[in-house]
Amino acid sequence: MLGRLWEWWRSKKPLVDAAFMSPLLLVSILAAWDPTDKLGVPTYTVLSLALCLPLIWRRTYPRAVFTVVALVSFAQWLEGITPVAGNFAVLIGIYTLAADQPRVWGFAAATVGELGALMAALRYPPGAGEKKQSFIMLSILVWSVWILGTYISTRRAYTRSVEERAERLERERDTEVQMAMAAERARIARELHDVVAHNVSVIVVQADGASYAIETDTARAKEALETISATGRQALAEMRRLLGVLREGDDTGPYAPQPGVGQLDELVEQVRASGLPLDYEVTGEPREMSDGRQLTIFRIVQEGLTNTLKHAGPKATARVRLHYGDEAVEVRISDDGRGAAAADDGRGHGLAGMRERAAVYGGTVEAGPRPGGGFEVVARIPAREEVRA
Repeated sequence: MLGRLWEWWRSKKPLVDAAFMSPLLLVSILAAWDPTDKLGVPTYTVLSLALCLPLIWRRTYPRAVFTVVALVSFAQWLEGITPVAGNFAVLIGIYTLAADQPRVWGFAAATVGELGALMAALRYPPGAGEKKQSFIMLSILVWSVWILGTYISTRRAYTRSVEERAERLERERDTEVQMAMAAERARIARELHDVVAHNVSVIVVQADGASYAIETDTARAKEALETISATGRQALAEMRRLLGVLREGDDTGPYAPQPGVGQLDELVEQVRASGLPLDYEVTGEPREMSDGRQLTIFRIVQEGLTNTLKHAGPKATARVRLHYGDEAVEVRISDDGRGAAAADDGRGHGLAGMRERAAVYGGTVEAGPRPGGGFEVVARIPAREEVRA
């Protein structure tokens, strides 16, 4: 509620400027109540109103407001009226032009203010020494206000450029993430193609065998038909997932056999050979899984260890835990490296790829710094449909 009220208040420029102008107007009118002055209260009141009221629109029409205030001050000088508190409106006008307008307008306003300082110093103080001192003080005041306004203008321009750059980088990062996700979908589609092609090949071979054995060996023919049924269901499930992944414009070359859970030992040895101390453990009762699920687990472990090698630091150690549960297969990759302190250039898409792979099978991936230091990736792949004990 307070945030909305503040935003509404800031959007009403004349209302805000009127609130900031009110104290100056009040001080100027109160100072006009001088019984010894021959001009009287009405003259000073009108002069104060003429100087202060235009400030209500100082940010809406800054040039026009400064022009009006400068002309009123010039008329005051011509009539020989003693300066009042409302004459600070000239300095406010200089600051506004320097802060909100192009540099040339701010400098022009400061030049006019310098001329006004010279005119005031020549007319109002009685002594020559006082004239010089008054001119110096007024000049310092005018150019100090101009310097302040110029600094605020530069600061605002810098802040706007930083905000625009941050927004542009955020848009570019979103685009890169989308491109990475599209590339990952294409990669998953190629790999699932291999899995489905393998299953169909098994079906063809078993069907040929059943056709030859159906008259001479009924038991073997029945076994072959059961294998065809199981493999067909598995291939159908894989195809359903395949239809959800687009492969437009994919021409990355011929397909090759993809790794699975059985190749994790080789992956672990490769990582150890690269110099990273690694502890690998498998718990629970291993299950027979579809090639697609095995490939997903392998890629998640591979990406997690790759991130460890890149970001954990030279003295880090890693652990990989593969747990076969009743409902899901859990993969946990952790290290004791830099964790949240690791440098990130914002261009990596490994975590996005992990989540894409796990989502194909209805799984989840959670990743982040560990409370005690280091980084951890936890993936859970449901053990349903093709997974059987």
